[in-house]
Amino acid sequence: MNFFELQHQARRQSKRLLLLFVLAVLAIVAAIDLVVVAAMLANADEAYAANLSSGEIIARHTGTLLLSSVAVVAVIAIASLFKIGSLRAGGGKVAQSLGGTLVSTDPGNAHYRRLRNVVEEIAIASGVPVPEIYVLEQEQGINAFAAGYTPADAAIAVTRGALDKLKRDELQGVIAHEFSHILNGDMRLNIRLMGLLFGILVIGIAGRKLLEGMRHARDSKGTVPIFLIALAVMIIGYVGVFFGRWIKAGVSRSREYLADASAVQFTRQTEGLAGALKKVGGLPAGSKIDNAEVEEVSHMLFGSGMNFSSMFATHPPLLDRIQRLDKQFKPEQFAAIAKQWSQPLDVLALDAELGLDRGLGLAPKGAPAEPPPLPPLPDMRTDLAVQPGVVSNQVGAPHQDDYATADSIQQRIPPLLLEAARAQQTADRVIYALLLDGDATIRAQQMQIVVAHAGAAAEAETRLLREAVDALHPMQRMPLAAIAFPALRRHPRPWLNAFLETIDRLIHADGQQGLFEFCLARLLAIQVIEALDPARARVIGRRKLVQCEPEAAKLFAVLAQAGHDRPVEAQRGFQAGMQMLFGQRGVTMPDGGDWHQSLVPALSTLDQLDASGKQLLIEAMVTSISHDGRITVAESELLRVACAALHCPLPPLLSR
Repeated sequence: MNFFELQHQARRQSKRLLLLFVLAVLAIVAAIDLVVVAAMLANADEAYAANLSSGEIIARHTGTLLLSSVAVVAVIAIASLFKIGSLRAGGGKVAQSLGGTLVSTDPGNAHYRRLRNVVEEIAIASGVPVPEIYVLEQEQGINAFAAGYTPADAAIAVTRGALDKLKRDELQGVIAHEFSHILNGDMRLNIRLMGLLFGILVIGIAGRKLLEGMRHARDSKGTVPIFLIALAVMIIGYVGVFFGRWIKAGVSRSREYLADASAVQFTRQTEGLAGALKKVGGLPAGSKIDNAEVEEVSHMLFGSGMNFSSMFATHPPLLDRIQRLDKQFKPEQFAAIAKQWSQPLDVLALDAELGLDRGLGLAPKGAPAEPPPLPPLPDMRTDLAVQPGVVSNQVGAPHQDDYATADSIQQRIPPLLLEAARAQQTADRVIYALLLDGDATIRAQQMQIVVAHAGAAAEAETRLLREAVDALHPMQRMPLAAIAFPALRRHPRPWLNAFLETIDRLIHADGQQGLFEFCLARLLAIQVIEALDPARARVIGRRKLVQCEPEAAKLFAVLAQAGHDRPVEAQRGFQAGMQMLFGQRGVTMPDGGDWHQSLVPALSTLDQLDASGKQLLIEAMVTSISHDGRITVAESELLRVACAALHCPLPPLLSR
């Protein structure tokens, strides 16, 4: 399945989850109503009951039953919404609830540097925003998870055991597994699972608290019915938890198989992921998480995190996962893995011996293994010949070539820029440096704007960073901005609003907006601002293409004019895209004079398309922009940004 089919499947899973949740709530309401009815009948006065049948007694208390039903539904709904609302801050909130430590920019921590390099490399290769990175320092088991509503607010967390026990290719396999959850639409589903199951759990907790509060009651005779009701509510609540776990297991298991398969597709090798799973099975700590909150997040972990029976297991059997990757593996081999890896081993030194420590400077003295040479970045004058269907299949599905390109992009960015982009205090300076104009007069005006927002110290830092930016390959500029996004998102909302206003002023300092400036501004708006309220974002909408024809026309007009030098060729490119979508000929191409203003609302509307509509739209975009038989690297950047606005991440280099 491709990205669009996976997103459609995730939407179906969400509907199925909601249906199962509603059925579970109705069952809980019915069970509690039965308890209330039994209490009514048991507590009915004998003289009163002698003249009335059971049905008449119940009929006279329908108001009580209705109130009971409404109260139960209200408690579950409020608890679920409260839990989901508490996670609106994004995936970092989930990581922090398990004791996660935000990975610092300290260059002395080699394990952190290796983890950050792997995460950034996969993010660049995938075309998604770089997530926040956390480490569960107290956890010795091998585990990881990705959490958040959308890729823009995602956080990836790994355990200390994963850092200490996994070689780089194994760590890459685990992180690729987690990125597949980001790309496949699993994260929002997982957040909803956490909220809905918490709502069911609250009923059991309420019954237990009521029982605890009755320990000191003096009127034992009068409290017996209440005691029985509280006991029954607690039992029913925990029976609801039983079914909640069953729902969670059913939804989660199939997604884990899919994430394993996607990780292999991403990395184009099975040894890394299989090696990590083998260590989970062979080492005593396994994938265990020693935290009271682990059950809430068990369905989003790389490994199970705790012991469940097979009925409630949120993950497929470990041996089955391994043998899907390595058919020759036998359970007896776990003992050899345990013997080898139970003793302290320096995985960083092992990486260095294998030449896998690029960028870390950890190779031992003497004769270190030479890492493979970085592939060259394409010449900006190079034209690409691409096929629309091939490009749409690239969405959310990076391959080994994309990892090689991402590695080359990342490793060739000067350390000065990387360190500044990763630090919260200087990440904004990197964006300013990317936007400084080549004209000295305009640049002076821009520096005044920077000083007004960030202070006098920012001026010298921005000028220094601009010198390094001037030496960048154009393909490195957007990834550099993406690396800065996690640090920018950590600022409070008022600062971010002021920052975006500053960016807008920098862009319009010369009275116009260039293509790169537009693309960078849109990425900032999409990835930084969306992270402030991620619950509202929708990766896949419900609109149909026929409802978005005017917006598609505006988009194709911009793409065609950017991709063709002559007006007649631009008109043909526009017609080719529109014909592919709507079968129309001779449509008048909208005026592209004020394209900055018209393209933003057009992309916002097109972002609401359903999965099949977005796939067709992307193929038509490629058809339009490549109608002259070529796509330049600059045009491919515009295409990638348009896809990012549609929540359809493209790798850095289009497949031919």
